[in-house]
Amino acid sequence: MLLLLGLSPAYGQEILYDVSTSLDWIRAEMRAQVGFDLTQAGIRLPTGRFLAEETLREAYPALLKPQLLSLRVDSNSSIGDLVNRGELSLRELDVLCLDADKIPPSLSADLTRITGTYTVFLEKISSLLLRQRRAIEPEKPLVPVQTADYTGIIIIADSELPVHGRRAQVLLEPCLFPKIWDPNMNLVYDRYMLQTGRMLRYAPRESILRPTPSGLEGDLAALLGPNPLRILAREVFGVIPTDPVIDREDALKILSTENNRRLLAEGRVLFVLDEKMLK
Repeated sequence: MLLLLGLSPAYGQEILYDVSTSLDWIRAEMRAQVGFDLTQAGIRLPTGRFLAEETLREAYPALLKPQLLSLRVDSNSSIGDLVNRGELSLRELDVLCLDADKIPPSLSADLTRITGTYTVFLEKISSLLLRQRRAIEPEKPLVPVQTADYTGIIIIADSELPVHGRRAQVLLEPCLFPKIWDPNMNLVYDRYMLQTGRMLRYAPRESILRPTPSGLEGDLAALLGPNPLRILAREVFGVIPTDPVIDREDALKILSTENNRRLLAEGRVLFVLDEKMLK
């Protein structure tokens, strides 16, 4: 929980806001609860209820922004890094915050505090960062292999894996745009291969072990289809370990047909991670 100062519209005095955030990679959303003490803000009920709600409405965008700045984009960068490099503007973050899904503010049982709940959907952030006019084609192998046409791609990496180039084992961490590599560090996938408006998905193992024809639960079955390619990650890679390394044979199955390469562009890719890394 973060404590942040702001000004009360009542008397111009400082308010100590508490901001509690949670990041859910399964639902692809960041949720924040913003609240403050009414007495400390100089607001009295019942006449001050509207003023309290207006105070939250004016304050929450600036309080959400620091949470967004820390969101990891890929192995090397956070949203804050992109802002510092001029790849994203603070104004664009302001728009994202203002566009957050809002639950009407509620009062505590003892009527001393007011709290609002705000949800930023990660897919909106993903769409903002996909600025390429068209997805880049993955590199076609010089010697393609015979392989089936699949309906989706599942990368299973929910246990500790060796870190490429280091003597360590870690759990893969989620980010907005993970890359996929083969053992020779050939790039199989990155965000520039993804169509605008698409986002890769994360789920725990139980989501791919359902008693359905595909083994997938409802929305994942719709995304990945009846015959997804299931791949076991062999290593992880990156400054922050967000990128799975897969066998060359599996990489070739993806890259050898136009259908399977299209799955990358359409975002029909699921990363299965340890559940404690996803919430």
